[in-house]
Amino acid sequence: MPPQGSPTSAVPVRVLAASMAAVSVAGIVAGSLLEIGMPVPFGQWLFIVACVILPSVGLLIAVRRPDNPYGWLLLVTAVCLGLGCLGVGVMVTYGDSHGPLAVAAAALVSLFSVFYGLSWVFIPLIFPDGRLPSPRWRPVAWIAGVAILLHWLGVLLSPDEVYATAFPHGNPLGLEGAAGLLAAFAGGLGQLTVFLVALSVLVSLVRRGRRGLLAERRRLRWMIAGAVATLGSSVVMPISGQVSQAVSWIAAVTAAAALPAVIATVVFRHNLLDIRVGIRGSRLFLIFDLRPTVDELLTELGPGLEEAEPVEQLGRLAGAVRAGLETRWAAVTLADGTRVVAGGEDGEAVLTVPAGLGHIACGPKVAGRFNAEDRRLLGALAVPIGLAIQSAGLAARLVNAQEAERRRIERNIHDGAQQQLVALIAGLELARATGGGSGSLALLREQARQTLTDLRELAAGIHPSVLSQGGLAEAVEERCSRLPVATTVTADPALRSRRFPDEIEGALYFTVSEAVANALKHAEASRIEVRLAWSGGRLRVAVSDDGVGFERGAPGHGGLGALADRIAALGGGLDVSSTPGEGTLVSAWVPAPG
Repeated sequence: MPPQGSPTSAVPVRVLAASMAAVSVAGIVAGSLLEIGMPVPFGQWLFIVACVILPSVGLLIAVRRPDNPYGWLLLVTAVCLGLGCLGVGVMVTYGDSHGPLAVAAAALVSLFSVFYGLSWVFIPLIFPDGRLPSPRWRPVAWIAGVAILLHWLGVLLSPDEVYATAFPHGNPLGLEGAAGLLAAFAGGLGQLTVFLVALSVLVSLVRRGRRGLLAERRRLRWMIAGAVATLGSSVVMPISGQVSQAVSWIAAVTAAAALPAVIATVVFRHNLLDIRVGIRGSRLFLIFDLRPTVDELLTELGPGLEEAEPVEQLGRLAGAVRAGLETRWAAVTLADGTRVVAGGEDGEAVLTVPAGLGHIACGPKVAGRFNAEDRRLLGALAVPIGLAIQSAGLAARLVNAQEAERRRIERNIHDGAQQQLVALIAGLELARATGGGSGSLALLREQARQTLTDLRELAAGIHPSVLSQGGLAEAVEERCSRLPVATTVTADPALRSRRFPDEIEGALYFTVSEAVANALKHAEASRIEVRLAWSGGRLRVAVSDDGVGFERGAPGHGGLGALADRIAALGGGLDVSSTPGEGTLVSAWVPAPG
């Protein structure tokens, strides 16, 4: 068996769909011409055009998405509409003969009840993917199906006077007596049930429209409008003829075209079922649907982007570029050469634009060539993609910084405290074996104290206890109190009684520690000044020295790079300014609302 979607299987599907659409269109046109006669008024031509929307949309969806039942539902509904219109035309022309044509016309006219039942209930209910909203709708769908059947049988078999509007010359299939009354009762009960189910479907659409995602809400709003228009016109139509012919005509056009018109709008405007409509030629590719905007693409992606990791975000954005521009593939490349590709990358890139520290590359379009609108959309998408590239790079640098810090701690433990503990244990064993005197014990005690001091220093480099207990100002003062050069710490009084989240205090504390360490190691400073301030919703630190300074970009200050990434991740910033011979100033800030 050929796989679904292969050319062999696609041909019968297209033939069937085209045949159903052709039957519908032929019935609509022939019935309308027979009903009015020649010449055909302009209003009747408008009615024909309005009715043809339904089979056209059904054909489009059935051909593009043959596995989706929604297109076939539209075609079945369209066939009922077309045959019903044909029945009206035949009845107006031959209905008074009571011959075979009158019988056939009555049978065809009765299909309007099926058309209305499907339009009222099932077209809105299984919109847009051809499935029921939930399993609890299954019994409702069965009830609606039975009600539509009862309504059809009632119209088909009821006596003349029950549906006099539908059968102006009488119903040649109508039953008499008790059977006729039973048929009329069944038809009325079926019609009432269908209408009540249709109202419940409308209420469900409204509820779904409030709870769904933005893209789903936009589609459902169109369907709600179409369902309201269809139900309203169906209520008005039986009495509209008594008001005016214009009202009757408007009600008939609305009943026939409201739902297919909104479905067509959603197909063109919101890419229903990912269907795009266009005219393809060797040199021309004209898109008829309104292209989704950047805001719409990002709005649909928003919930997924918030939960995704940076690299996964790039993958989804690349997929959005591919879908929005209808390209065979799209790739996002980071500054370090990392590539995230959506689709199968085959061949060279046709269009490339910069995006932050990386760039976006697109393969050839599925059909046609890139135009100015494609370039505009890609340029607009480059902004959020550039931010995502920056986030991915920041995340990578943070991971590398964390790994480097872990290795530093491991090295310090191995080279410092671990070796001292080994020596202390060896000394204790020797003292135990030789019965060491007070001198050896005093030496071992001093070694133990030094090991404890080193461990405290090591712990302070990880997260000093004074920072957790006393806050940022106290921790910075304690850190600077043991420096071998004159150091001044100035802090706003409000900081003494104010605590901030651990990640904020930790980031600024280690910024101060790293800046001070650099001043001691590289600047040959004789004086260091540290300032802490909190104002305007920002917590700021500044470390200045009177050392030798350095040329911007000179090596030896790379430790601040990881801290800059750490502060940037908190939404802040870090700046280093220096001039040879005039010292260095390191300043940093993070958001800290009051």
